[in-house]
Amino acid sequence: MATSPPTGKATGTPRPAVKLSGRFGGYRGGGLAPTFGVPVEFIQRHIGPSSEDVQHMLRTLGYEDLAGFLEAVVPQSIAWRDGLKLPDALSETEVLAALQTRADLNQTRTCMIGLGYSGTITPGVIRRNVLENPAWYTAYTPYQPEIAQGRLEALLNFQTLVEDLTGLPVAGASLLDEPTAVAEAMAIALRTSGSSRIIVDADLHPQIHAVLATRAEPIGAELEIVDLSTQPLTGSAAAVVTGYPGSSGALRRPVIEEAHEIGAMAIVTADLLALTLLTPPGELGADIVVGSAQRFGVPFGFGGPHAGYMAVRAGLERNLPGRLVGVSVDADGTPAYRLALQTREQHIRREKATSNICTAQVLLAVIASMYVSYHGPEGLRAIAQRVHAHAARLAHGLRGMGIEPTESQFFDTVRWRVAGQGSAIVAAAADVGIDIRLVDEDTVSASTDERTSVADVDTLLAAVADVVGGHPTVTQTGDFLPAPLLRTTPFLTHPVFHSYRSETAMLRYLRRLADRDVALDRSMIPLGSCTMKLNATTEMEPITWSGFADIHPFAPLENARGYLQMIDELESYLCEVTGYDAVSLQPNAGSQGEFAGLLAIRAYHRSRGEDHRDICLIPSSAHGTNAASAVMAGMRVIVVSCDEHGNVDLADVREKIAEHGEHLAALMVTYPSTHGVFETEITDLCALVHEAGGQVYVDGANLNALIGLAKPGKFGADVSHLNLHKTFCIPHGGGGPGVGPIGVREHLADFLPGHPMTRPGSPVGPVSGAPWGSAGILPIPWAYIRLMGPVGLADATAVAILSANYVASRLRAAFPILYVGQNGRVAHECILDVRPITAQTGISVDDIAKRLMDYGFHAPTMSFPVAGTLMVEPTESENLAELDRFIDAMLSIRAEIEAVARGDWPADDNPLVNAPHTASCLIGDWQHPYPAELAAYPMPGMSQDKVWPNVRRVDGAYGDRNLVCACPRPEELAIG
Repeated sequence: MATSPPTGKATGTPRPAVKLSGRFGGYRGGGLAPTFGVPVEFIQRHIGPSSEDVQHMLRTLGYEDLAGFLEAVVPQSIAWRDGLKLPDALSETEVLAALQTRADLNQTRTCMIGLGYSGTITPGVIRRNVLENPAWYTAYTPYQPEIAQGRLEALLNFQTLVEDLTGLPVAGASLLDEPTAVAEAMAIALRTSGSSRIIVDADLHPQIHAVLATRAEPIGAELEIVDLSTQPLTGSAAAVVTGYPGSSGALRRPVIEEAHEIGAMAIVTADLLALTLLTPPGELGADIVVGSAQRFGVPFGFGGPHAGYMAVRAGLERNLPGRLVGVSVDADGTPAYRLALQTREQHIRREKATSNICTAQVLLAVIASMYVSYHGPEGLRAIAQRVHAHAARLAHGLRGMGIEPTESQFFDTVRWRVAGQGSAIVAAAADVGIDIRLVDEDTVSASTDERTSVADVDTLLAAVADVVGGHPTVTQTGDFLPAPLLRTTPFLTHPVFHSYRSETAMLRYLRRLADRDVALDRSMIPLGSCTMKLNATTEMEPITWSGFADIHPFAPLENARGYLQMIDELESYLCEVTGYDAVSLQPNAGSQGEFAGLLAIRAYHRSRGEDHRDICLIPSSAHGTNAASAVMAGMRVIVVSCDEHGNVDLADVREKIAEHGEHLAALMVTYPSTHGVFETEITDLCALVHEAGGQVYVDGANLNALIGLAKPGKFGADVSHLNLHKTFCIPHGGGGPGVGPIGVREHLADFLPGHPMTRPGSPVGPVSGAPWGSAGILPIPWAYIRLMGPVGLADATAVAILSANYVASRLRAAFPILYVGQNGRVAHECILDVRPITAQTGISVDDIAKRLMDYGFHAPTMSFPVAGTLMVEPTESENLAELDRFIDAMLSIRAEIEAVARGDWPADDNPLVNAPHTASCLIGDWQHPYPAELAAYPMPGMSQDKVWPNVRRVDGAYGDRNLVCACPRPEELAIG
């Protein structure tokens, strides 16, 4: 936790804000906006509009300079006038050098710590063509399936491999990590049972126990930690959670029948690689199987991001959290992929949502799926056999020294007792470059993985021998797998896991899938509330460096000094830009940040003896994850209304406080509002809540409109989560990863999430498995802040707001702007009201969204926060030419709508309702009343640079009625 910006040679020296004219002709408006006295090349590369473009947009809006514009837009009550006290901007070369210095401080020793994290080798073709490829990492969640068929196919492959390996029929498109996946499984059991008792095997990883405890306590679940190897199950329970194998490495038949006998669900945590050798839990009767796909090609990254997984038995598929990819058909009857069962989404179910998770770890799931396709079942089985052989060699070597492993059957983890010599053995191993796990002073363990060699095992045995005596020579052979649990059924039989073994085949497969998608490398993605800005290559480069990628989350902290330095610096930078006093980087998604922030508020009230405060006020416009997170944190949700201008209705807030004030815990509000405006009464709103004894949670989803201009921690907020995958340039990765750290004021600092491995005894437990969450991608926001500096960050905010108002101004006559703030201006996004058009012509937001694909664009956000609208956020990264191209496309679509209104085209047969148009649908006899050329090339010049949708409009209802969530056979994909 850091509370002030670092200084000194390594990070630069903070300087006072310069209030001079700068790149955009000068901020001279009384000091509201920081100024740009020092032009930096990267700033000009990150921010799309040139100085001339900015002046053009200002003239269009009727302003002489940016300062005058910002004075008219940003409420005076929140304006931050003192600049940002951050180090000066560095060049790209300097930033990479600074990060290399930090990476070099991390020691990448041979890691045999285990605890659910394994060394792995990412095939180069996958690393370069997925992890390092903007076609994959800059894509958004595949809500528009027609231009996301590549990602959806890769995710369907992931679901299929999980289903095959676990032996269960339905798997999701990934979860945040293993511990939170276990917690989500617990939540399913609680919802479908009359019991609140959860029996948990003592032999699970400590971080799983800790996250379960964090999640269970607010909702009244009763965790009972039991040694399932010795203690029989009695009574009734909602679920029994067991490991396969356990944290100790022990391989036993999961207590599935026993769980069912007491009326409990059987939840099994399983190692996917081990399941290539072992009987799948689904064949043993498990109800839910969860775990991590990390060891399928995803580096340690000091804890993440990694793809958790969940598979369920038939009948539970509609309770799955997160994302589920299904197979449907398009308008021509061609098989097509889509996200299935979307009625589970939080913005529809709100406080009744089954989970607050609204995304997946898509990029990491894609890597895992491609890793499995690259190796195939034979390759995976060979890796698993090699991993076990190394563990067996270790066990035999220990036996040769008179040390008997504590477990007689195991897969990759060997645990042994050495009375009073645990620390000495761990130290001896470290001296020869190997990290193992200290369980306690009498017990140590070591885990093998894909990277382990025979030499590693023998080196470790020699280190142990130096401490305990004996001879480390391995003279015995034989495995330690339980014969009754060996796998007999085939797996990964689908052709996708057999067709891409050569690098050429894999390279072409990855390219083919990428070509079916629209990501930021193709065009602007104008999604409101999602902030699809530039993810610069310089920011992305360091995440694959060994010094960052190959550090285990529970490595000795002296091995992670570079990470800790960078984390401390990043926390301090985030404190400075938000006005908060402390930051936790642990939450590994925005939803987890919401949960952690509300837990901090709850714990704060309890520390003051105010346990009764459990009401959370949430505006009707809020994202549904707010309400779902509040329920998870043990709060009762009361919805407050918005007025006709889209602002939170202060009169209704006063009424709700008058009714519930004694029980008020918090108000959750997004600022700028979910409606895309700067509400002028935000400080009054905060004051009302504070006067009633509550806390104010400002959702940081729209922070891109505040950095450098306003600080939530200074205008009345007590806590915010920050979407680093929005404002701070971590890419969306096709729907994940994300990072959602929380910033808090000083009185809440003691209630940030702890962790049993680094901060035991904290009032609030961990919300993710690793102490610093998805630390492997933290170099990205660190680099962004250092590249932009205090000048560039404010510069970006100003241009993001300007661009949104320019779009709104040019589209206002064609599509009414639903909500505006003071002086008729919006913040960083605007909502286009399509409802009058729909009422007049029948053309819907869906029709406009699909027609935009024919123009080469991803659609804006549809029907959120208001049904029948489109929310547009251009960000600061799009240049004027791209903004105008999008605007021209929207105006052209408006002209097409007018043609329908005039009767030129039938309401049921026109370019909009038939969109999108694929190349194949244009071939042959054309039966529509509009030209085929107009369908394909609606604007001049498109024939030279056309992005073709891969399928026609997908039938979502068909896919939900006929739920198929595994790879279809090739013959099922054939067009009849």
